[in-house]
Amino acid sequence: MAEEELPPGGKVSVFLGLGSNLGDRRGFIEKAASMIAEVEGVEWKGLSGLLETDPVGGPPQGDYLNAAGELATSLSCRELFGNLQQIETKLGRVRKVLNGPRTIDLDILLFGDSVIEEGDLLVPHPRMCERSFVLEPLCEIAPGLVHPCEGKTIAQLLEDLREKGAGSVSSHDERSET
Repeated sequence: MAEEELPPGGKVSVFLGLGSNLGDRRGFIEKAASMIAEVEGVEWKGLSGLLETDPVGGPPQGDYLNAAGELATSLSCRELFGNLQQIETKLGRVRKVLNGPRTIDLDILLFGDSVIEEGDLLVPHPRMCERSFVLEPLCEIAPGLVHPCEGKTIAQLLEDLREKGAGSVSSHDERSET
């Protein structure tokens, strides 16, 4: 499926997931946000508080700090994805173990209303509706945002997940420390 066409000079609203569970987790998230802001054609709109969560899947590893961010961009989704991968590499992300520990993880959760299935680029993020560590910070900054495939708001998706008793966050919210 193709991504959304931008009007000349237009920007699309994008929501990202940010996470880290190695080293200075807060520092890696802050540095990644700063580096994203420096990308030409990207404008930060907001960043949620930091939420500490247990790891999901993969080998035994430390807890994560997670956040969600909103930006506006004139880049294509593929261009933005490439920039995010470069930032991950610059911040020491190593991809050797599936769902392994990482200095930084940057995921495109939503790219406007686009539905994109292009090999390694899947938007909306295919597992975001199953993960409270994605939905909780996203709900903080965009509770009324409607998921383009599910037809529900982020707040409704989070409530559905809580009702299932799945994916609950068992650690603490670090917003008060920011």
